[in-house]
Amino acid sequence: MTDDLRERERATGPAEPGTVRPGGRTARVRAAVLDAAGEALAEQGFAHLDLADVARRAGVGKTTVYRRWGTVTGLVADLLTELAERSRPRTGTGSLLEDLRAHAHMVRGTLADPRQGALFKAVIAAATCDSRTAEALHRFYAVRVDEWAPCVEQAVERGELPRGTDAREVIRAVSAPLYFRLLASGGPLDEESADRAAEAAARAARAGIYVV
Repeated sequence: MTDDLRERERATGPAEPGTVRPGGRTARVRAAVLDAAGEALAEQGFAHLDLADVARRAGVGKTTVYRRWGTVTGLVADLLTELAERSRPRTGTGSLLEDLRAHAHMVRGTLADPRQGALFKAVIAAATCDSRTAEALHRFYAVRVDEWAPCVEQAVERGELPRGTDAREVIRAVSAPLYFRLLASGGPLDEESADRAAEAAARAARAGIYVV
């Protein structure tokens, strides 16, 4: 721990998991533990997530995991922070529909992945009964929505969409049907479903449905 971090902890208490970005060996340990946590969540769900098991999977000491994350919810919060930051950066195409399609296919690819899809099911289920996990999940989606909202704002500036369009609501409208398939309907998470979600959101946005 650096002198600056010691001073900060003396003044404010230990940092929340995921709020301090470590380097060197600490970064490697964090990466191994978060990867192990994701694996365990996908296999067993939140109810069976155990810090000692995560430590074993990661090949690190139990005391390291307990000291850094403290609780299962602290670990899950940090995992969600890491997943948000790992998201592929948005690349603008100059077309609203193509931008929304790119977003839809990114979401579909994540949710259709056997490990990632199972992980998100477990985390979302946990968020329904644990406030700290819910807060971390909300931060995760906020990061993703903020990343993609500019493509809608740029479409407004190009004249593709009416002034006053709520960019974030348009982005949420793209991903919502895909999460519904994952969690409720059991419908296929294929490329066609991603295209339909993007096209529906684009049409609604052009019609002024998301003007506030």
